[in-house]
Amino acid sequence: MAYDERFRKRAVEYKDSGKTFIQLKEAFGITSRSYYEWKENKEQSGFYVLPKKEKATRKRKIDLVELQKAIEETPDLFLKELAEKFDCSTTAVHNRLKTLKITHKKRHSPIRKNPNTNEQNFSKS
Repeated sequence: MAYDERFRKRAVEYKDSGKTFIQLKEAFGITSRSYYEWKENKEQSGFYVLPKKEKATRKRKIDLVELQKAIEETPDLFLKELAEKFDCSTTAVHNRLKTLKITHKKRHSPIRKNPNTNEQNFSKS
């Protein structure tokens, strides 16, 4: 459960005023561990609630600009060939192509069915 700054401050001050952990738990419903974490946060950062960290982004193997250039130069490459070029998996190439909104080469069936004729129209001899 997330507690706001005022609540944490009151709980720490309550415990620091000479109350026991049992009284702290009855009054605020928190454990001694929470108390020590909040107190440590205050000592280290000056706040009972630590500021949110920025989301860390992963370093990607495939640069989007380089992938875009590779597709423009040779648009008929398969995912496997692109993966070899960038030294990664075909799944990684597929996901990066999705972020660029580029579709990859599809595999078509070698036999096309004519929608106007039935398959049973073969003559029997």
